[in-house]
Amino acid sequence: MSAALDQVWAKVTSQKTALPALYGDIDFSITPERFTDDPAQSVAKRLSKDALDPDKVALIKAYTLLGDVVADAYAALMPRYGFRPLIQMLTKACDEGVQAVPDAPPELVAFIADMERVPDWLDMDLVREGQRLDRNAAANLGPFAIRGAFIATFMNKYAALPMALTGTLSNDTAARRVNETATFFTTTLLPGSLERHGAGFRAAAMVRLMHSMVRFNALKRSDRWDVGVYGIPIPQVDQMPAGLIPIFLMSYKIVAQGRKTFTPEERARVELARYRCFLLGLPEDLLADTPQGVVDTMNARSATLRAGFDDATCGELVRATLNAYLPPDERPENKLFDHVERGFAKVFFLRNFLNGDRAAARRMGVEIGPRDFMLFGVVALLVTSRLMAYRLARNVPGVSDLADAVLVARLKRQLKRYGHAEFTSDAEKYRPAGAKTAAAAS
Repeated sequence: MSAALDQVWAKVTSQKTALPALYGDIDFSITPERFTDDPAQSVAKRLSKDALDPDKVALIKAYTLLGDVVADAYAALMPRYGFRPLIQMLTKACDEGVQAVPDAPPELVAFIADMERVPDWLDMDLVREGQRLDRNAAANLGPFAIRGAFIATFMNKYAALPMALTGTLSNDTAARRVNETATFFTTTLLPGSLERHGAGFRAAAMVRLMHSMVRFNALKRSDRWDVGVYGIPIPQVDQMPAGLIPIFLMSYKIVAQGRKTFTPEERARVELARYRCFLLGLPEDLLADTPQGVVDTMNARSATLRAGFDDATCGELVRATLNAYLPPDERPENKLFDHVERGFAKVFFLRNFLNGDRAAARRMGVEIGPRDFMLFGVVALLVTSRLMAYRLARNVPGVSDLADAVLVARLKRQLKRYGHAEFTSDAEKYRPAGAKTAAAAS
């Protein structure tokens, strides 16, 4: 075992003594059922074991058992403070500095200090450029793609159960979670949002706390969570896909082309993704900075996550998300948007997660008809034309800044549509499940 891996395992096992109220009764020497060293049993069945980096696999195994040390310690104060006061103190600390919080608990001080830490590799100019480049896709494709992308987290029972425990099986809650996710990523693309007192910095802190609240409630207030099966709720490796999927797909294409480095524009996008993930608490050794490194890390995660789909968890989450009404009201234009976007999302889901198998979709209760394919085609044509137009504008002096201002204004309008993001996990949602439900989930 390398010295670096030794340090990771030391951090994993330290959770037991650093936070005994949460992790004291967990045996960190176990290998949870969710982890497999046989790619044929994983969600990435096409990968061969020989194609995996053994060091990356070992790293993924360790991080499968790691939560978020500083945020978890703060979330564990819920029995003492209540979850609303914790959110209020964190918000104030983000906006005004931790010194502005009267009698700030040391756990909050440590949490903010961890987020304020500037990693050696960070280049904020590159981050700002990455934000500018990513605004195009977020403004033009984001509103149509967010529902379909959100579904990706529900296709594996080991990774999906935390979301099910938060009450997302209802359409209303699913809509709120989708909109919160859209709000987070949109907010982090606004100018200045990832500076120390920016709205993106605060949103990252809130998401990080929400994840820790889920861990606390899943481990302490639900009888459905089995560490021997699922490992730690929302481990660090399960936060990688949401933050790095676009970078992974880009890196996969680069590696296929035989390139070993990113172009300047690609590098800016990578820097943005890495820093956003850093603020969310992801360990830096999961944030590769080369195309091959990104591919190897993501492949190791996919090839070690055991495949598993159960309708009681995964299927219900998919249906609730596809059936959720996302717009803020039922004005005619919003109802039309919902109709078009939902059709697009269904085909997106079919193509990306079911390999085009409409019978499989039907078995899951998802009906996809000719009208949905037509809507998908219309949206794809419209979005592609807009993306190309803004890419061309970006290279025209004098027009570039104007086009960017238009995108920023559009993103701000989208944020109003998404509504106020709560980023909370209420313990009342974690009612003990019956034995039958618990058995079905495992």
